[in-house]
Amino acid sequence: MDIYLDHAATTPMIPEALEALTTQIKEFGNASSLHTAGRAVRKKVEEARETIANLVGCAPSEVIFTGSGTEANNLAIKGFYWKAVEEDLLRNVIVVAAFEHHATLEPVEWLEEHEGAIVIHVPILAHGLIDLDALAEIIKAEREHIALICVMHSNNEIGTIQPIAEVVALASAIPVHTDAVQSFGKVPFDFAELGPTSATISAHKIGGPLGVAALILKRGIDITPVLHGGGQERDIRSGTLNAPSIVAFAVAAKWAAEHREENYARVSGLRSLLANRVTDAVPDARVNGSSLQMLPGILNITFPGTESDSLLLVLDNAGIASSTGSACSAGVQRPSHVLLAMGLEEHEVRASLRFSLGTSTTEAEINLVGEVIAGVVAQVRAAHKGAK
Repeated sequence: MDIYLDHAATTPMIPEALEALTTQIKEFGNASSLHTAGRAVRKKVEEARETIANLVGCAPSEVIFTGSGTEANNLAIKGFYWKAVEEDLLRNVIVVAAFEHHATLEPVEWLEEHEGAIVIHVPILAHGLIDLDALAEIIKAEREHIALICVMHSNNEIGTIQPIAEVVALASAIPVHTDAVQSFGKVPFDFAELGPTSATISAHKIGGPLGVAALILKRGIDITPVLHGGGQERDIRSGTLNAPSIVAFAVAAKWAAEHREENYARVSGLRSLLANRVTDAVPDARVNGSSLQMLPGILNITFPGTESDSLLLVLDNAGIASSTGSACSAGVQRPSHVLLAMGLEEHEVRASLRFSLGTSTTEAEINLVGEVIAGVVAQVRAAHKGAK
């Protein structure tokens, strides 16, 4: 039994993207070179940039390619903060949602520790949505001092989709950065319509290759670079462009857009089936997060009386891949900050698992999980009780 339910961490490459990647690898050349080979590669990169821009709802010049979503988030957060402080030393406040991915929280914490940033965390409501009233109060009190507001478009652990347009409206002229890595290609995401100043998207969450992502940054916005060198991307991000992965990124993004509605319907149906099968088999299991504003494939469940690490290992031994939360914190012994922010007790957090489904997930796989989950939970509960 090999059942992969960790698509929020990374997805299998779709065949079309893999073919584009391998084909472009054979087209040797540096996109910054002026000779024929370089211009040919540059043409493919710009075609990919235009494709992604059209799909994300922005201008091609607003797409800045990076090596990962983490890099894009760092570039936005540090870039906005440094530019704000350069212009006004008193604009040193960063407002950040309490449930952000570590790729957002840790750059913010670094700026707090090393650069003197003042960080204000916006609380999360019990159903997993940002507290807009609290955000409004923070903005009212600190408007003149805020360098940046960070609110992710959808949460990677519980799947809740956030009201970014309302956040932007509250922010007014304050820059807003949104991590849309889990959203892009799965649910509607229109950069121009939602109105943030910047957004992060990534290839490997939508069937594209690892190691390529993009920061979407509004035209006319100037931020301080994190990397210095050739200035290949608007003088904001330096580094030789990974043309093969960029081309494959565009192919995956186009495929995801073309199949988004059908994928949403099928994957969300499988998510509902999994929730029902699990809660039928384990009646006291509880689903975390809103059931209304959700990504189609993320299901976070608390299994009282268990330890999530043990659940993860027993499921893995049974051939079922799941997770305890963000893959970026895998192996780190700390409870999920997302679930804690929602008000769960630490023992509940440590008894929670994330199942994340994707386009390759099948109904047969979900049914198999439903058949084994009661036994898995019973085994872990017995071991956990015996260890006390």
